[in-house]
Amino acid sequence: MQLICPECKNEVDYSGYPNLAVGNVIECNVCGITLLVNKMDENEISCEVVDEGK
Repeated sequence: MQLICPECKNEVDYSGYPNLAVGNVIECNVCGITLLVNKMDENEISCEVVDEGK
């Protein structure tokens, strides 16, 4: 599955979140923005910005 940050447009490394599910809040490892997971399917994870990062 691929997760692209809506803010910086980079791929997010979510390996630190082994039980990732809809409703989880994660941080973009590139820009530091906080993201809420909205939808997951076999190819893509979609998310929205919850809080501005660094």
